Amino acid sequence: MHKTFLSGLGLLAALAIIHLGTAGVAQQLRPEPRPASLVVPAPEAPQVDTPTDATLAAAPPRTQPEVADTAIIEAVPASVAEPVEGPAVGPETNLPLPRYVSLKTSEGNVRRGPSLSHRIDWVFLRRDMPLLVTAEYGHWRRVVDREGLGGWVHYALLSGNRTVIVDKDMLALRSRPDAAAPESARLEAGVIARLGTCEPDWCRISVAGYRGWAPKSALWGVEADEIRD
Repeated sequence: MHKTFLSGLGLLAALAIIHLGTAGVAQQLRPEPRPASLVVPAPEAPQVDTPTDATLAAAPPRTQPEVADTAIIEAVPASVAEPVEGPAVGPETNLPLPRYVSLKTSEGNVRRGPSLSHRIDWVFLRRDMPLLVTAEYGHWRRVVDREGLGGWVHYALLSGNRTVIVDKDMLALRSRPDAAAPESARLEAGVIARLGTCEPDWCRISVAGYRGWAPKSALWGVEADEIRD
């Protein structure tokens, strides 16, 4: 529900407040921990736009053999054991590392290693949430969220569409990239928005039909020096 504020003179436009209850973004920010009783996830009914472990199994890893959980629970390829410092590109995609992506589905299993045999440590539950890719191995991508939590996710669960999470409560969206520009809306902390054009200090974002400029420093999911046309 949008709240509006009107000036005493009634001459200023109403400013909408976008909160976690709007635009389907009411899910929690923190991923859910893996249930202690879960060993192998039960197959889910196939969905058109939500890949599951069962469907991901159709895309076999390039070199990693499937073995029992107990044998590889801590096994991670040495080539991706630690993030590469400085500019780098992914060995599978030739895209920059690290880089931001978003979660394509409303539920995504996060595993301890890059295969279906590795245990599930987390489950991401917010569609479109931004994630940072730090490594690649076959069909798998190692990602972290805003709180630094994460693990290995199948590439089919990720999208190149860019989004951001609002890091500042009651963040004002402005009509121009200027702190003195009129406000068009206010966003509560935790709201997920689509990322558009970015200048050195400002980015244009959109959520729930509202668009405007926000300081880049108040957003998670965009690099401090990133410029987008």
